[in-house]
Amino acid sequence: MRIVFIGPPGAGKGTQCGRVSRQYNLPHISSGEMLRASKGDSAIGKLIASYIDGGNLAPDDLVMRFIIDRLQSPDCEHGCLFDGFPRTLNQAELIDAHLAKQEQKIDAVLNLEVQEDVLVERLLARAKVEHRADDTLETITARLRVFRERTAPVLGHYQAQGVVRSIDGMQSPDDVFQSICRALDA
Repeated sequence: MRIVFIGPPGAGKGTQCGRVSRQYNLPHISSGEMLRASKGDSAIGKLIASYIDGGNLAPDDLVMRFIIDRLQSPDCEHGCLFDGFPRTLNQAELIDAHLAKQEQKIDAVLNLEVQEDVLVERLLARAKVEHRADDTLETITARLRVFRERTAPVLGHYQAQGVVRSIDGMQSPDDVFQSICRALDA
């Protein structure tokens, strides 16, 4: 199975991907974690940091290089979970084309739905615990705007393919997980 988790920042994608990864024995591919891990003293690391720390998305071609490289790993042979990817319609089209060349496809898109005021609360709380530079109120606001403008259209792309399953992300983490499992096993 190749599963995409879509939801605004703070919807619980990372938390639920970890649980689904263990339940279904699928590798968890977090584009955000991969990009944050590449931040450093290199020119590419500084470029990535300039995007992420400002609440913006990294360029599609850069993200695709990371994703395609990761998909070459043996643990991805039978599927994976995409956390925070694709974030743009262009990325969705590029990954679909890449997978089609391998005679593969996205099997399910899990859309985690959470009210915006709850997202802001969650992200500010996470900032205190994880000390993430990209979780300031200003950056959170920018990230939510970017999600609405650039990532939300990805849902339409996958709805046309009939693979989107909406999940109420306002439930407890355990209830969200149970809803996800029911959606995947249906």
